[in-house]
Amino acid sequence: MFLGDFAHRPYDYPWTQSFESRFAQLISRPRRIAYYYTQPDNSTFRYRCHNMVEAIMRGARDVSACWFRQSDGRDLRRVVDVADVLILGRVQYDADVGDLIKSARKRGARVLFDVDDLVFDPSCIELLMNSLAQDMGPTGPWDYWYAYVGRLSDTLRRCDGAITTNAFLAAQIEQRAGVSAAVAPNFLNADQLAVSEAAWNSKADNGWARDGRIHIGYFSGSPSHARDLAIVAPTLASLMDADRTVHVRLAGYIDPDSELARRRDRVEVLPFADYVNLQRTIAATDINIAPLQENTFTNCKSELKYFEAAIVGTITVASPTIVFKQAIVDGATGFLANQLQWRDKLDSAMRLVVEGGDAFHAMLSAARADALVRYQWRGQWEGIERAAFGANSGA
Repeated sequence: MFLGDFAHRPYDYPWTQSFESRFAQLISRPRRIAYYYTQPDNSTFRYRCHNMVEAIMRGARDVSACWFRQSDGRDLRRVVDVADVLILGRVQYDADVGDLIKSARKRGARVLFDVDDLVFDPSCIELLMNSLAQDMGPTGPWDYWYAYVGRLSDTLRRCDGAITTNAFLAAQIEQRAGVSAAVAPNFLNADQLAVSEAAWNSKADNGWARDGRIHIGYFSGSPSHARDLAIVAPTLASLMDADRTVHVRLAGYIDPDSELARRRDRVEVLPFADYVNLQRTIAATDINIAPLQENTFTNCKSELKYFEAAIVGTITVASPTIVFKQAIVDGATGFLANQLQWRDKLDSAMRLVVEGGDAFHAMLSAARADALVRYQWRGQWEGIERAAFGANSGA
């Protein structure tokens, strides 16, 4: 499909409101959850803070929530004075954070740490750096990672509990930090869902028309994922050599030394996109791939790459990590491929795309139905409330 069929449009991030408007939202209901994140961004913040707040405000009855940031400064004291739960989203420890924790606990508020990666245990730093293709030599970024992970660890251990994205990562938190952890999974927010529904309907109305090419997309967009892409790069290169209709889309980065770089004429390197326009790009792609190395760090990753594609009618082929095995029914809602299976599974996915028959539509429909049931914002507030309030939850 041509990207032009799903042209990007200007998008204003929905987190530009003033402190006073956010504070008013927080105190609008009797039970209150305050999320604190250093600075809003397009990655962890939007899934772990913005989406959670949105789901609560749209669905909960007596619980309100809003997010706050470091630049709110002294006004954060007002937040702590009224919040029943303070959730620190991947916040590195400093004296100000320590004061927030102490103040919240002094007035009986519950303090929780939200984290979506295995980035809280210094004993895992070598694994983390290796997985992210960091320089492992003496001049590598060891000081950065030890400072970053160490400060996250300190914040976590000062909290009453943790919230995370999946059961495997929750178990890692409990085993490594000795802190109880609840699960509130990642999901699609209202804007993502709206643009995804429009993309699905557009594809259906056009009879799932294609442009004669097979577009395979990898949407991680950072050099730190080079080792993951390397798992499948030789297979992609082989497919491109065997079939001139195969094109590869990469979000933001291509290793100049990779086999894909030598086939640059059929590799599209796309610029950074906000999370709403990213859904349009995924919709214009036939097959979404999510290769991951097999280790404890990657097993902690969430399944968002699957449901972001499923909701727009794009097939996913993913590595069989613990979470992807729980999310994808192999051959029914997508494909799981270990390191020896990528060629076979991509061949199967491409055959479905090209033939466009009943099996193709059945997979797309099953995956989308799964995403609508498990991974959209509606109905998520109850799980968030349970995770936040624990035994005192009224959900």
